[in-house]
Amino acid sequence: MPQTDVIIIGSGLAALSAAYHLRYLNVTIITKSSWSASNSMLAQGGVAAAVDSKDTWKLHYEDTLAAGCDHNHVQNVEYLVQDGPSEIQELIQNGMNFDTNSYGQLLLGKEGAHSRNRIIHAGGDATGKELTTFLYQKTKKYVSMIENEMAIELVIDNGKCVGVYTKNDKGECQQYLASKTIIASGGCGAVYGHTSNADVITGDGIAMAYRAGANIADMEFIQFHPTMLHIDGKCVGLISEAVRGEGAILINQNDEAFMRKLHPQADLASRDIVSRAIFYEMRKGNRVFLDISMIENFSLRFPTISALCRQYGVKLESGKIPVAPGMHFLMGGIVTNDKGETSIKNLYAIGEAACTGVHGANRLASNSLLEGLVFGQRLATYLLSQPFEHQSTTNFSLHSNEISHYDNKKLPTKHEIQEIMTKYVGIQRTEEELLIAKQWFESYQDQVSFWDINVKDFTIDEIERINMLTVGWLITTSSLSRTESRGGHYRLDYPNQVEKWHRKQVFRSKNEMVVGV
Repeated sequence: MPQTDVIIIGSGLAALSAAYHLRYLNVTIITKSSWSASNSMLAQGGVAAAVDSKDTWKLHYEDTLAAGCDHNHVQNVEYLVQDGPSEIQELIQNGMNFDTNSYGQLLLGKEGAHSRNRIIHAGGDATGKELTTFLYQKTKKYVSMIENEMAIELVIDNGKCVGVYTKNDKGECQQYLASKTIIASGGCGAVYGHTSNADVITGDGIAMAYRAGANIADMEFIQFHPTMLHIDGKCVGLISEAVRGEGAILINQNDEAFMRKLHPQADLASRDIVSRAIFYEMRKGNRVFLDISMIENFSLRFPTISALCRQYGVKLESGKIPVAPGMHFLMGGIVTNDKGETSIKNLYAIGEAACTGVHGANRLASNSLLEGLVFGQRLATYLLSQPFEHQSTTNFSLHSNEISHYDNKKLPTKHEIQEIMTKYVGIQRTEEELLIAKQWFESYQDQVSFWDINVKDFTIDEIERINMLTVGWLITTSSLSRTESRGGHYRLDYPNQVEKWHRKQVFRSKNEMVVGV
């Protein structure tokens, strides 16, 4: 069986950041599609960092906590905002080209809930693609890159993670062993019908970790991005928050700028507030648009968005882009500390798959790429100080408490899962609707347990659906448990923040659901 120092599951910015800093070790990256099929490649707005002389890490810290509804892990937020500028400087010194003015100074944009212009961007609105491609080019000659193989199960031996099982599109299974295994597989956007996420983001890493016994938390906190391009009732692509940062405003079909009445920051309020405002407008039967008429040279500043609009027949000269909210980011995930350690020895998680607590109940705009860079580097630095032990035994089997293959198994389609999540576990929630979703998810547990399955007996498509069932159930039941509204979790039957829930997390494991600090 192949053995390596470090296995990284995923190929987005967090994965490549860790690989870059670990490049002189024996590192293998495993990704279920092309290396470029990640949410990081789709990120438009930029990366937030306090690099301007009029800005400080403390201001960035305060903005992050305010957007996160004070549910954040404050020490990890400090690491995020303090380490960010040095990470940006290292990238620039190594040849990364961010957008600058004619004097070579970084162009700094502004996005929702930021008190300063601190959004560094590249390629106009292609920051994620530029950053991810840059790190891939810097890393590819040092690491083994395995594409089109899906990680399906972690290899656990005596309570330690020693590697991963994979399956390719031919149904062939492979076992890879490593001293350290890192999950950097992204979030779970594909469990919802309207999402900015790549299609491959089906919650695989979180579901795998859950089956292996790792602790999971904050799954109820789902961020819906306010402005996705809305065509014929479908969300077809992201319209970056940076567009509003450049002055665009939200209007309905009657040209009413409704955000000005709802929040002091108007169109640049935090994403949870703006998404709910658009949702309510649409519930009233109104259509919602971004008025971009005041932005000069829109196509030059936002070439990716302009191309997307042209692709779907939106005429930019009209000055209006039709928008609606869509699932964008998971604040929860696999519980880790500031070094990426999970509750399972030698298993680590970074990026959107991880729950470090830096985002609290609602992520501050453009902190996601920053998280990938900072915590990828922090994990790598920690691992470089650790011993690397390799297994003498190379033939492990999946856990013994498993359900075998069902000849008559019937799983829901991906579309059916997405419909349930969108209808009952969306932007606003109630106990009644959450119970409907819970009952629906649990109706499949007598066929496929969420943790005791032999994944070798399922196709890749079936495993993805099992992972989506697992994650959808975790989101639903965690949402039922939190009897308040905070950030990305909004309950119509509990519409206010409740003090007893302040910085309390809903922890999940195979054995129980626990509320804790």
